[in-house]
Amino acid sequence: MALYIEWIGHSSFKIMGSKTIYIDPWKIPNTLNDSDIILISHEHHDHFSPHDIKKITKEPWNVYGPASVIQELGTGKVLNLGDSTIEGNIIITATPAYTINKLFHPIEKKWIGFYIIIDDIKIYYAGDTDFIPEMRDLGPVDIALLPVGGKFTMDADEAAAAANKIFPATAIPYHWGDIVGTKKDANLFAEDCECKTIILDPGEIIEISEKVLERNSRKKSPIHRIFQIWKK
Repeated sequence: MALYIEWIGHSSFKIMGSKTIYIDPWKIPNTLNDSDIILISHEHHDHFSPHDIKKITKEPWNVYGPASVIQELGTGKVLNLGDSTIEGNIIITATPAYTINKLFHPIEKKWIGFYIIIDDIKIYYAGDTDFIPEMRDLGPVDIALLPVGGKFTMDADEAAAAANKIFPATAIPYHWGDIVGTKKDANLFAEDCECKTIILDPGEIIEISEKVLERNSRKKSPIHRIFQIWKK
């Protein structure tokens, strides 16, 4: 089965494969009710939006997130830092996400990112985070989704350093184009990455093909937009 990733915008993604997974849905343009799994990294309004969750959810609500999120939502399943859950052939693990030299995402909150194995493809969604030591222990990553906007999270340089440490087959930048960060940040990130990079525009969808999953040798490479991308 083919796997697709849509960047909805800001920090929101939709993964479409054997199941449909939303990550931090925000500013969902249409009511779709097509989610099988919804993952919420933390309680900030641009990541945790009950209004948008209602647009995509099916009954029963299959929402995973930190205890603070699930308590406020009133339904769902708590996924604490380090916890894993299995949904069919999908494994989701809550990974650390925090900032070191910024006030907005302290380590004490125990907010999370996600390491997702779906259809044998390993996807890492970093959450709102700096380049933190725990990223060195993730294990193999096929697709890394990394924030690049700065101020609240890593900036482009820090995110590129994280990507070069994780060394996925392909990295996709987010947390730009809304609230903070610009396409310039995404381009700067791509210039400094040793892995392949794909810069999506909001609403664009990419097929995770064999070409996307091929790994570079550790040499700097230009921005790759040679893959098939659709605009909704």
